[in-house]
Amino acid sequence: MASLSIRDVYKTYPNGVPVLKGVNIDIEDGQFLILVGGSGCGKSTLLNMIAGLETVTKGEIQIDGKTVNNLSPKDRDIAMVFQSYALYPSMTVRENISFGLNIRKVPKPEQTQIVERVSNTLQIKHLLDRKPGQLSGGQRQRVAMGRALARDPVMFLFDEPLSNLDAKLRIEMRSEIKLLHQRLGTTIVYVTHDQIEAMTLGDRIAVMKDGIVQQFGAPQDIYDSPSNLFVAGFIGAPPMNFIEGKLVEQGSGVGIELDTGVARKALVLPFDSAKVRSHVGNNVILGLRPERITDARGAHGDDSKLQPVEVKVDVIEPTGPDTLVFAQVNGKRIVSRVHPASNPQPDMNATLLFDASKAVLFDPANEERIA
Repeated sequence: MASLSIRDVYKTYPNGVPVLKGVNIDIEDGQFLILVGGSGCGKSTLLNMIAGLETVTKGEIQIDGKTVNNLSPKDRDIAMVFQSYALYPSMTVRENISFGLNIRKVPKPEQTQIVERVSNTLQIKHLLDRKPGQLSGGQRQRVAMGRALARDPVMFLFDEPLSNLDAKLRIEMRSEIKLLHQRLGTTIVYVTHDQIEAMTLGDRIAVMKDGIVQQFGAPQDIYDSPSNLFVAGFIGAPPMNFIEGKLVEQGSGVGIELDTGVARKALVLPFDSAKVRSHVGNNVILGLRPERITDARGAHGDDSKLQPVEVKVDVIEPTGPDTLVFAQVNGKRIVSRVHPASNPQPDMNATLLFDASKAVLFDPANEERIA
């Protein structure tokens, strides 16, 4: 196992295009780091720099306290699993797993033991004599992981390993990778564009945009307290609702004015800091997760925190365990999760219960979190 420290790292290509702009990340031995973001955010470039496949323009990358900027990939004691599997089609599974061991001239008896151990761990022992063309996508990904496991490295690097799989298989392989990490305890850096993978797999998540880490932290912290509008909208499915409205005095506290076209009211907010009060009279953006807007049947916990708002239903999407209800608030469509037995219908009025206890406020000017 090994710790990883990325300190003020920049990457600029020869044509002058900046890709990474001062990235700072630290993870401990055995942690699972997720680099997540949209296409072109720099996450794969950063992974390649950790692996030694890309040079560092400025800054330091340290593995277990040792600066590796100028070390070749083979000297970093890392193993990488690629999106495309990168298996040799003419070799059997056994030969693919042991290929790197052959290159390093590991004795044959030891190779046999390693292949046995790895194939048992990944449950592919029955596939050892097949070739990649005879395997399913999930089986090929297991073989690619097996080749990396055979190295017994201090760190694993995964570059969108599940993006070529269908939805059902992605879920299965996601569980396999998490279980593998629990068994081995080896440090993992994992690149994905899928925020569900990020939330379910990672101990730490770095949300990236335009070469900058927008927020770094534990999955639940990022979900509950996003640092800006981008993070709030990227993490979560369906994404967080954003409702822009005027912040007003509401009793001894503050509230935000809501207009659904059916009713108008001020939603009381649980904020009372000087920073928040400095925005009274101005427009702010209220962020609420869909599960924080429900109905009487779907409500859980302390009912005293729930504030009723009458809306007109636009669209419904039954999902089985709940129903997504879309409605207009302050001229923008929001989504809520209600109990499936509620059976709301389009163009009908419905009473939604807003739980503002987990609300987040953003400044429309800079899109940063206020509270």
